Amino acid sequence: MSSAAVAAAAAQAARTRQQEEEDMTRYDPQDLSQWEFKILRSHTNQFRNPQALQRAITEERQGDWELLEKFDESRVRFRRPISARQQDASRPQGYDPYRTTYGISETNMVLWVVGGILLFFLILVLVLNAIGV
Repeated sequence: MSSAAVAAAAAQAARTRQQEEEDMTRYDPQDLSQWEFKILRSHTNQFRNPQALQRAITEERQGDWELLEKFDESRVRFRRPISARQQDASRPQGYDPYRTTYGISETNMVLWVVGGILLFFLILVLVLNAIGV
């Protein structure tokens, strides 16, 4: 499969996930006047592990977020009162109340994969060179 085909498939998968989230998260005007919502994503499906899910919930409670639902192993939805924004400046150092990624970011994951592939080929070249191929 070419890199263009891989990129097109990844883009289509992202569009499908986004449409699915929009379909699953319909809000009425009253909800939006009282609450703010966010979806926390794990690019490595960490939410299949109950301990990781509980850690994420505990971390999000620091920002007054409450779990609404678990969509799947990679996405959970939270809400908090709009009034909670007023306390954001006094949250623990390093806590981002608007983070949307849990665990490794998509960019870092790609860098690790590409780095691993490059390392594999470097070792392969060194081994083939050492045995005289």
